[in-house]
Amino acid sequence: MLTALSDRIAARPKRALIGVLLFALVAGVVGGLVAGLLRESGGFTAEDAGSAVAVERIEAATGRQASPGIVLLVATPNGADDPAARARVAALERELAAQPGIASVVSRASTRDERFVASDGRSTYLAATLDAEADEAAVTTAVLERYEGARDVEVGGQLVAGEQIGGSVGADLARAEMLAFPILLLLSLLFFRGGRAALIPLAVALVTVLGTFLALRGVNSVFGLSVFALNLVIGLGIGLAIDYALFIVTRFREEQAEHGPGATAIRRTMATAGRTVAFSSATVAVALATLTVFPLNFLQSMGLAGAVVAGVAALATLVIAPALFAIWGTKLAVKPRRGGDRPAEAGRWYRLSHAVMRRPGTVAVATGLVMIVVALPSLRAEFTPVDATVIPEGESSRIVADTLQTQYAGQDTTPVTVVLDAPQSDAAGVAAYARSIEGRDGVRDVRPPLPLDDATWQVDVSVSGAPEGAAARALVEDLRAGAGPDRLVGGAAAEFVDQQAAIGSRLPLAVGLLALLTFAILWLMTGSVILPLKALLMNVLTVGSSLGVLVLVFQDGRFEGLLGYTSNGGIEPTDFLVAAALVFALSTDYGVFLLGRIKEARTEGRSEREAVAVGLERTGAVVTAAAILLAVAIGAFVTSSISFIQQIGVATAVGVLIDAFVVRALLVPALMGLLGSWNWWSPAPLRRLHERFGVVEGIRDEPVALRAGARTSAAT
Repeated sequence: MLTALSDRIAARPKRALIGVLLFALVAGVVGGLVAGLLRESGGFTAEDAGSAVAVERIEAATGRQASPGIVLLVATPNGADDPAARARVAALERELAAQPGIASVVSRASTRDERFVASDGRSTYLAATLDAEADEAAVTTAVLERYEGARDVEVGGQLVAGEQIGGSVGADLARAEMLAFPILLLLSLLFFRGGRAALIPLAVALVTVLGTFLALRGVNSVFGLSVFALNLVIGLGIGLAIDYALFIVTRFREEQAEHGPGATAIRRTMATAGRTVAFSSATVAVALATLTVFPLNFLQSMGLAGAVVAGVAALATLVIAPALFAIWGTKLAVKPRRGGDRPAEAGRWYRLSHAVMRRPGTVAVATGLVMIVVALPSLRAEFTPVDATVIPEGESSRIVADTLQTQYAGQDTTPVTVVLDAPQSDAAGVAAYARSIEGRDGVRDVRPPLPLDDATWQVDVSVSGAPEGAAARALVEDLRAGAGPDRLVGGAAAEFVDQQAAIGSRLPLAVGLLALLTFAILWLMTGSVILPLKALLMNVLTVGSSLGVLVLVFQDGRFEGLLGYTSNGGIEPTDFLVAAALVFALSTDYGVFLLGRIKEARTEGRSEREAVAVGLERTGAVVTAAAILLAVAIGAFVTSSISFIQQIGVATAVGVLIDAFVVRALLVPALMGLLGSWNWWSPAPLRRLHERFGVVEGIRDEPVALRAGARTSAAT
């Protein structure tokens, strides 16, 4: 199929490129608007979780949201009792209540609650709750614009934090692109060894990103995606485009040097490297698609975006590359490096491979132990929720959140909320239950039960520490487990507890699918059951090492000043999963590149160790260059002002570099040297099945002379 596709494209390359250009224009116009359509907040809790149902019950009973979403922090330098301060707060309360979409506003004046005043008396706050059906984005934007420039007012709250985080994502993308593109361009010129060749990955990257935007706009029309998926599209799209282009250009140059310019070199390139790119994209798509089994919108968005971008990157490469090969031909050739064209047996990767295989057991054990040591910190990972520390410093919502924490004894607008099912006639029983909460660990205050309708009550509980902190989470578990009326528990702490439960319930399924599908793809490619099992083992080591570094940096609070983040003493769990899936996918990706060339060398008749050495020589430089380029593309995430985006960037960059420079260079040849011919072992039934359905690298229908590299047949 790939050879037929390449033949058609190579026969009419200009027509193919015009089609690609038209597609890119349409994708840019239609898909370029996707950023403004994606969800800017939420997605970290399952929609059917108890905390989510509690919110729905409150909204259905009251027509209002369950908790205040907008907070105005008002400076009162002369004290909250100053007449001018009182008048200012009263005016702000009237203005905020008059804003369309806001259902109610509470303050010290309306509640006579002294907790609305800071401990130093120099500020107070107002909390606004929106209508249940209000357009959150429109209301939040209107409030931000209304008080923009007001020196005595800072606007915060959950909705404002979501809006400002979403805006930061867009700014971060622009900054990451400005930083990464010049570096990637310079590295591409170096690694691709030619100006024309360096244009191929740029063209593929542009089409990949725009094409993915178009696809995601379609997906978003039926499934609301998280705005954070855009970071993955940009970083992974550019990285995979460069990787695939580098791999396929390198192979084309080899075929051109051996068989001369023309359709034969293109056909052979697509039948070998093109097929490997297709397998590679399948492994990446499968690994990231497993994130969709988790019932969390953030993970599902990342999984869908990752799977789509992998497929689009491969398709763009397989269309653009042969068209440009046909047009430029020999102009893509490079001058031999100093010393002339050296055989594979003279290369440094060939020599390294044989050096490793002289002591394969020692190298395998030493390398494995080092990776295990690096991975050990991942076992002490502490999972923490998305909280105020992820908001960029300087944003008004971060200022409000920090002030509430320090000056209001941790007072927050999102308490633990208990929703009770009880008739109005059972008011005494509901009150007794509310009193029973008062003596529990961590409880600071319990508000009187509030009747919402004929059969629903709301009890708000203030807890010591952060609203999603350990004390609040322990209380949620206690409230759900204890005796009492039928109830639901909501709030920030309950959302995190529900998130953990959702992840835990689907994790075995996700891991099982990841292992099974990856095994199946690698078996289709190699026909072996040993190589897929070995790849899974090495991927686990690579993932563990990258997550270990993640814990050492972000959980332990290292490089806070350099990276510009605030550690909350843990790792956001969905970040942990996204980073693990990304590193696993890219490790398999590079493994496919190497295994394809080893299998090819073995098919040519080379011995087991010789095939490994030749395969590593043919891919070593390409894989390491690809890893560096991809680490730059995704590593640019570290410039983000959102800490959990930084975490994905650091873990992925570390993972791909470890995989390329340690696993592929040392561990793979060591293990393959140890196992010898057992690398390709498969039970007889599976061998017969693979002979029927498996995929063989190379061109089956070429004459023997052409496969042997005869120049005369190639020219023909």
